[in-house]
Amino acid sequence: MDHGAASYRRFLDGDDDGFVEIVRGYNDGLILYLNSFVNNISVADELAEDAFVKLGVKKPRYTGRSSFKTWLYAIGRNVAIDYIRKKAKEKTIPLDDCAEHADEELLESRYIQEEKKIILHRAMNHLKPEYRQVLWLIYFEGFSHKEVAKIMRKSVHATESLASRARQSLRTKLNEEGFVYENL
Repeated sequence: MDHGAASYRRFLDGDDDGFVEIVRGYNDGLILYLNSFVNNISVADELAEDAFVKLGVKKPRYTGRSSFKTWLYAIGRNVAIDYIRKKAKEKTIPLDDCAEHADEELLESRYIQEEKKIILHRAMNHLKPEYRQVLWLIYFEGFSHKEVAKIMRKSVHATESLASRARQSLRTKLNEEGFVYENL
């Protein structure tokens, strides 16, 4: 049983600290994942809150057939899909913080890294939502293809194919902008 599952079990048994541990451990990643749906970090934050409220109030049953994180992200995905059905998409570009105190080489290095991230995120924002989701889950959240398949409600083979098409689409978009991202 992974850490999240143990915390959830404690919460269900009446220990509120278990719920606090779940929120602390998964909140940031869930927000960033949900942002891939709505392209608005504030809305993604609200959706993550909704997912945790659903978890805390409705207390859905966790069967253990997947990791707790996979199960939680699937709940978050469902909340986001419900939101998208009700509201029109809003597109915003999150502002990245600048490195304030560093020597010139370090500052330049950080600047180049941040620019690469910005270019990558902008290119990802031009992909189909399904492509953004699969790439985010695999590369930024570290989920396996099997876990992504459960979250996205697809077969493993379909997820692998989707990931391959998403990577190719991202490469094409980056090449159009004259940028080659080394890790694709």
